[in-house]
Amino acid sequence: MEYILIFITAVFVNNIVLAQFLGICPFLGVSKSVPTALGMTGAVTFVMILATLVTFIIQKTLLDPLGIAFMQTITFILVIATLVQIVEIILKKAAPALYQALGVFLPLITTNCCVLGVAIMVIQKDYNLLQSLVFAASTAVGFGLALVIFAGIREQLAYARLPEALQGPAISLVAAGLLAMAFMGFSGIV
Repeated sequence: MEYILIFITAVFVNNIVLAQFLGICPFLGVSKSVPTALGMTGAVTFVMILATLVTFIIQKTLLDPLGIAFMQTITFILVIATLVQIVEIILKKAAPALYQALGVFLPLITTNCCVLGVAIMVIQKDYNLLQSLVFAASTAVGFGLALVIFAGIREQLAYARLPEALQGPAISLVAAGLLAMAFMGFSGIV
């Protein structure tokens, strides 16, 4: 039951993008088409789960025992940067079209605050390893859900007749705000 609560809370109630406002750069930048949003979701999910696993192990076996927990942020950033480079190399070889579609946003996963945020949150929440991985996977699902829904909305908005003042980024921000308000409806669940 505890893992189900972690899942529901991470995906719907405390959505990393729509409630905690982490990962806004790829949310606004990569969400112009659903296939690109799905590709970004896959890359972020892989990096987030792997980064959470590696950073959790480093925190518990190296930083805490040596009393150098103050090195957490810089250590986590280095781990995440390394993992993103690995994902970039794999995508370049395995899925060149997706690699091109993600463009500059793939290296930006390195500085994507939702990946670093999840790695730090699992330590702050004092989760064990399994809880940490469930939280990371659930947060990635929530990130992907928000990204894909928003990409679908933006695809539909491309066909809408809008006043000149609302065209472009303005309507995207309005739609993002409305989507965040819709997710606020889940706040009473847990």
